[in-house]
Amino acid sequence: MHREELILILCVLVVKSAPKSCIRRSQIHVVEGEPFYLKPCDMSAPMHKNETATMRWFKGNASHGYRELNMRSLPRIAFHGHALEFWPVELEDKGTYFSQVGNDRQNWTLNVTKRNKHSCFSETLVTNRDVEVKKSLWITCENPSYGELINHTSLYKNCKEISKTPMILKDAEFGDEGYYSCVFSVHHNGQQYNITKTVNITVIEGNSKITPAIFGSKSEKVGVELGEDVELNCSAVLNRNDLFYWSIRKEDSSDPNVHEDRNETTWTFEGKLHASKILRIQKVTEKYLNVLYNCTVANEEATDTKSFILVRKETPDIQGHVFMRGITMVVLTSVAAVCVVILCIIYKVDLVLFYRRVAERDETLTDGKTYDAFVSYLRECHPENGEEYTFAVETLPRVLEKQFGYKLCIFERDVVPGGAVVDEIHSLIEKSRRLIIVLSKSYMTNGSRLELESGLHRALVERKIKIILIEFTPASNIAFLPPSLKLLKSYRVLRWKADKPRSSNSRFWKNLLYLMPAKAVRPWREESEARPVLSAP
Repeated sequence: MHREELILILCVLVVKSAPKSCIRRSQIHVVEGEPFYLKPCDMSAPMHKNETATMRWFKGNASHGYRELNMRSLPRIAFHGHALEFWPVELEDKGTYFSQVGNDRQNWTLNVTKRNKHSCFSETLVTNRDVEVKKSLWITCENPSYGELINHTSLYKNCKEISKTPMILKDAEFGDEGYYSCVFSVHHNGQQYNITKTVNITVIEGNSKITPAIFGSKSEKVGVELGEDVELNCSAVLNRNDLFYWSIRKEDSSDPNVHEDRNETTWTFEGKLHASKILRIQKVTEKYLNVLYNCTVANEEATDTKSFILVRKETPDIQGHVFMRGITMVVLTSVAAVCVVILCIIYKVDLVLFYRRVAERDETLTDGKTYDAFVSYLRECHPENGEEYTFAVETLPRVLEKQFGYKLCIFERDVVPGGAVVDEIHSLIEKSRRLIIVLSKSYMTNGSRLELESGLHRALVERKIKIILIEFTPASNIAFLPPSLKLLKSYRVLRWKADKPRSSNSRFWKNLLYLMPAKAVRPWREESEARPVLSAP
């Protein structure tokens, strides 16, 4: 199964489980003949407090004022939960609407555009998006509001169907410019309706703009005790004019115990702008627990959000009377568990490699990558670094490729001379699953630093590659490396000693195979190739 199909299946599962979202914007533009709905926001709390309250809908215009809507006289318009649905919306539906529950109300102005019979979309409803050339172009057709009612989705470019799967994921080219329309076929009460969403893609020359991203996992639970103060710290990498903010509940906006630091802390690291914002909650009570506090960084091209949830710290309930037999069993069980854990930790690498071999796992079939690893090394072969050069271009390929079936990218071997070196390096790293860096004292003073910085960016910000460090004799001090390298979960240094022979079953090669992607298929090899001891030339 291709990567695009996996992403599409995930999108479909998310869409089908999503309810209709509320509509906050007051000015709304729709095209005639398509289904549409209005749904107020922040109505769930009043409805919960007063179950007898009912939602009423009103429509008004300049000449007749407001009148309450009666569903019996409007066959195309229906109430569904808290939403006012149009099946479909027509030109006569334009005007001002408001919903009311008790003293809460929300207003919208609905503008209905006449459908263009000579085009598959209305230009007044087009969303414009700029994409840098050779950057990721991702177009996916999603409509969570009508997920369960959609029975077919088509993707068009300039009103011509282009894809059987409603998604595009590729590197942008100038020929990709155009109007992309997602057409959703919705079945309701025995009739078929179409919903169209169109985006105008403009491919522009590359610049230094980066994709904003928040560090850490997308959801974090914070243990607190009632009555204490807590600070939620959110850090991100972003551009100078990107939006960076906290989202809190409506009732918390006027709470003096919940406030966001207006001044964000910023710093520059490896040429990229970083920032952090803090949300302070004082004297935590029950009402602050199990509530989403969202931190968001966004620009016109991308959005990233992290959710913080406050939960109460668990206090163990210790029994007062414990029998000696129970204590003995607990101690023995604990000792056995500790021994098992210690053995698993000691033989973790061997256990993982054994599992890969038995289960015939292969992580390289569906990710679309070309190489298993890009090897970064000091490419200038001088007498003082000859052993390091030989290790990178001969020893590594001899073991990883011939004996274990991996495909390495060696720059001097696999790249045709004459191209742009910087572009070639970035492209090859993007096509590789791992970045193997052969470290030495001379490495960082050489041009290889470009490969390290590119790999760090993809590992730390884009999260698309893992780094393997091999410390080559006599490079015993790695303090010259960028500090950001220690932020990577895959950070680990393997040490190669050129003066000691190492067989293919040695701890060094096992650790290296453990850090490489799982690969089930191994090439045939002669017995004479498997048995010799591998030593540094």
